[in-house]
Amino acid sequence: MDYMTLEEASKIWGVTPRWINYYCSAGRIPGAEKMGTVWLIPKSATKPVDRRRKPASRSKGEHHD
Repeated sequence: MDYMTLEEASKIWGVTPRWINYYCSAGRIPGAEKMGTVWLIPKSATKPVDRRRKPASRSKGEHHD
């Protein structure tokens, strides 16, 4: 399996390496492995959903044409 580093993932996903580190530590990136002090992230991994934002949803009574 091919892996990428925090820096490579941060460029691809558009977030800081610190966020990638958080995602790895929280177990939010399947297949990510820690080798010593370095996280290895599968190149096939996708960016986790940002839980700080709620998805847009329509409330009752709202009409869109």
